[in-house]
Amino acid sequence: MISLNPDTLTARENYKLLSGSIIPRPVAFVTTLSSEGVLNGAPFSYFSIVASEPPLLSVSVQRVDGVSKDTARNAMEQKAFVVHITDEDNVGAVNVTASRLSPDESEIMLAGLTPIQSTKIAVPGVSEAKIRMECVLERAIPLGGTENAPACDLLIGRVVQYHLSEEAYQNTYVIAKNLRPVSRLAGNDYAKLGEQFKLERPQ
Repeated sequence: MISLNPDTLTARENYKLLSGSIIPRPVAFVTTLSSEGVLNGAPFSYFSIVASEPPLLSVSVQRVDGVSKDTARNAMEQKAFVVHITDEDNVGAVNVTASRLSPDESEIMLAGLTPIQSTKIAVPGVSEAKIRMECVLERAIPLGGTENAPACDLLIGRVVQYHLSEEAYQNTYVIAKNLRPVSRLAGNDYAKLGEQFKLERPQ
């Protein structure tokens, strides 16, 4: 075994180890609305479930030199955002939204995605996703880095409305083979849903 002390590694080396080890990671495509009304969209693979009662999601938005990105800033200002599940059909457009644009430019327009009005929040989603979840901001937690320059904003969102396509949701279950989700690996690599198997939980 190779043993490494993270304190002796650079930030880039730690990133490469974490992003290459903690795989596969689902990709959240998050839309937010700026105070000027610009619809922002960006993908995030530091994304997971926090709780189911109430339904809570986490999205970690990395800062740049201690400065919050548009997604985190907008979510904190508007107290809301929409999380979409990235799949084989929309991953190309979602990847385009990772482009670095100024806050007054919309990644949604750049990627040719179609805005769709939300039911319970002011932030629109996009119609190209088979699953999207309207969220209100439960909490935003600055973490890592230093006290004056945190490394990220951890957004905890409470789901207030689900939107699911008929093909991906049947009889109270999400049908993974129809959702066709993609996951993030390291570097520029992604993965499709592979072979599935079952294991019974011990009693």
